[in-house]
This record gives sequence, C-alpha cells and structure tokens, in this order.
Amino acid sequence: MNTTDLTHTQFEPGAPASGGTIPLCVPEIRGNEWKYIKECLDTNWVSSVGAFVDRFERELAEYVGAKYAVATCNGTAALHVALLVAGVQPDDEVLVSTITFISPANAIRYVGAWPVFIDTEPEYWQMDPQKVVDFLEQECRWVNGELRNKTTGRRVKAILPVHILGHPVDMDPILEIARKYNLAVIEDATESLGAKYKGRMVGTLGDIACFSFNGNKIITTGGGGMIVTDNEAWARKAKYLTTQAKDDPVEYIHNEIGYNYRLTNIQAAMGCAQLELLDEYIQAKRSIAARYAEALAEAPGITLLSEAEWAFSIFWMYTVLVDEVQYGVDSRELMHQLGKAGVQARPLWQPLHRSPAHVGSQAYLCEIADWLNQRGISLPCSVGLSLESQEKVIKLIWQT
Repeated sequence: MNTTDLTHTQFEPGAPASGGTIPLCVPEIRGNEWKYIKECLDTNWVSSVGAFVDRFERELAEYVGAKYAVATCNGTAALHVALLVAGVQPDDEVLVSTITFISPANAIRYVGAWPVFIDTEPEYWQMDPQKVVDFLEQECRWVNGELRNKTTGRRVKAILPVHILGHPVDMDPILEIARKYNLAVIEDATESLGAKYKGRMVGTLGDIACFSFNGNKIITTGGGGMIVTDNEAWARKAKYLTTQAKDDPVEYIHNEIGYNYRLTNIQAAMGCAQLELLDEYIQAKRSIAARYAEALAEAPGITLLSEAEWAFSIFWMYTVLVDEVQYGVDSRELMHQLGKAGVQARPLWQPLHRSPAHVGSQAYLCEIADWLNQRGISLPCSVGLSLESQEKVIKLIWQT
C-alpha cells in the first residue's frame, strides 16, 4: 500500500483509524480477553469446540432470557440457519426491513426465498409495524391455510424485523398479525444486544433471534454470531446444521446438507470476556448519546436519534438527520467536512429496495426509507470515545 491509500483505508467502517483521527466505532478491549484467550492457547483448545463455546452460549442465553443459544461464525450465518429452522422454503416470501445492512436480505435469498421490503417509520427509524399489518391484510389473501401474496402468488412464511441502531422495533402489532396468519417471527437483533421493548429483552420477542459480534458491535468476538430461541427442537436443528449436519461423528455420516458455521473456542473466549462488561458498555453508549443530544439539541437542521417511551435503546450507532435547507449543507457534505478534520462518519445504508443485488424483490410503500437515507449520518460513538474527542465532533458540527 502506498501513502495515497491511507486516507481511504483509515475510514473503513469498524476499522481502527490512523493516528490523529476519531474513528466511527471500534472495539473496546479492557477485560479478561487476554486471560481467556491465553487459556485456549495453553490448553490447545483453539478450534470449534471447547469450554468457552459452551460457556458463551449459556451466558448469552441467560443474559437475554432465552432457553437456548447456538453460536455461529457470524451474524449472517445465524440468520441463514434461523430461516431454515423456521421452515422458510424456496419461493417463500419474508417481510424484512428495508433500512438495514444487507445481511438479512441476502440470507433470505440463500434459502431460495424472496424478501419483501417494508418501509421505516419516521419517528424511531425502525420497521413500520402498521405497514407490515397493511401489507398482510390488503396485499395478501388466505388460501387453503396459507397466506399468499396477491401480486406474486408466493406463500408468505415469516417476518424478519431488524432492530437497527440499538433501538427495538415496535413489536406487538407485528407479533399479533404473525399469530393471526401463523407466520414465524425472526428477530435480527445484531445491532441491539441489551436493548429492551416494554421491559422485555430484544431477542426474546419473536420465535427465534440472531445476534452479531462483528468488530463494530456492542461486544465483539472479532467475527461471530448467535442464534437464540425458546424452541428446543429449533435449537437442536440449528446446532445440527451449523456443525455440518453430522449424524455419526465416528463414521462421518451426514444425512442432510449442513454448514461449517461454527464459532471457535478462541472467539468464544473473547466473547465471554466481552459479555462480562456488556452492561458497562451499554451505559457508556447511553452516556455518549446523552451528550450528543444535549449539545446538538438546538443545532439548526439537525434531528437527533430518539428513544421511545416503551424502549430501552443501547444507542449502538449514534445517528442524526441533516436537513440541507436549515443546516446549510447536506449529510454527505457534512460527512466530507468531518472527514477532512479527521473524524469518521458514515451515511445510513442504501435502502435494500434500491439495491441492485435485490432487483426483482417487492417493496411496499418505501418512501420514508429514502428520506432517511438522504439525511442520515452516523457519528463517532465507540464505547471508549473520550469526552475530548466527542467535544471535537460536536464543535465541528456547529461550525460546518
């Protein structure tokens, strides 16, 4: 790499920034990570089985209040397997949030099913529960014990709400309509470990849920994921599929197609150490969000990330909306100006109904998502973000 590459690479999302910059969101390593990983190395338990894998599954399940947990190599693998065990089949349809990272939509395609993209509500920027209800009631029909999309004729099998930016989706209307039509509810909680909906932990609201431990998540194993559920049969099936569907470990008999989606003992060791400090990390995130909210409350043209009265947000990725007319520049120009000053920021994801990768998938009234995408910008919010660094970001926003 030559020096001309540095300006770009230092601002890769989730990557450590070069000296003198304020990164968007980087891991916080200050617990028992070294101790637990050294134990793996000292005992030679470094691969995909070991005491830390079992411990991480058990402790994560206990933390969120689920009966079972199955560790995976990443969050996307968790989503893929969750769809399989929930019974989603080729040519089925799954309703999914359009404002999110692309993983859930890709996982739906992995199983041969089709995403139907649902718009975002304007207040908390989550999947719009009313549009979920409207789509199922108005755009589908009940035929021979199955819900069918009137436009495509396909069976609607599941709803996959994504709790983005650390805040929960308003789940009760979604759960009610899912029960009415016997649809599986698969939570993508990859950005919201520790968040609560009406006092209940995200990840325990639907039938099955998935978490990610990528480097920019609230806790990390470098890469990694987890499936949680109260359904014992689904948990057993998930463990089976993620470990190559091995029916006879001695003779290597495999009666189904399985996947090498296992988490290593080393990664699980790191996860155990991170989980010990999760509540502290959440409090740090909430404190960072509170400082931004106080300092930017009167900034013209800046709309702040908010928290519903029924929610407990972990404020995973602190995001604001920029009104070009009132603020003076648009979100991308603000991002550019912050970058010039050594501050990493990023826009919200391209709405998935706009993704060239998912041309041909149906979208339902996705106007708010486009509006959010044009205005949204995420600000530095690492757990270890210093007050001095945050004040620099705030000052730059006021000055731009």
